[in-house]
Amino acid sequence: MTVPEINYWAVLLATLSSMLVGTIWYARGVFGTRWSKLAGVDMDRPGSSAVGPIVVTVLVSFVTAWVLAGASTIAWHFYGGSYLIAALFTAIILWAGFTAARVITHDAFEGRPSSLTILNIAHELVTVVVMAIIIGVWPPAGTV
Repeated sequence: MTVPEINYWAVLLATLSSMLVGTIWYARGVFGTRWSKLAGVDMDRPGSSAVGPIVVTVLVSFVTAWVLAGASTIAWHFYGGSYLIAALFTAIILWAGFTAARVITHDAFEGRPSSLTILNIAHELVTVVVMAIIIGVWPPAGTV
């Protein structure tokens, strides 16, 4: 069993990009106010700290970027062609099959508003597409 080639600089940049996308997406002037109402989150709660969630987000974003980079390399070896297209196709397929499908399932059972589900899975789609662009334009050395 071999490990696919991965550009860890691209993975780190993709990890950071998820923080930027989330910061913009959930800003009050973008979708933050709507999200907080739908999710029942008080963004002005005194004493609340975002440190824990941010640490978790960085860690899981790194795992997402790392898996996407590895899966993109495997897809590129299998299909050939453009590494960027392989990364984008892989991101969208993984998002649809794992992220969107699982979030929709959980939200349906938890009775969450469908508009909250759409808002969250759309955020995840934008996040993985941005990651895929970074990973796709910066493939591992020796692969392209």
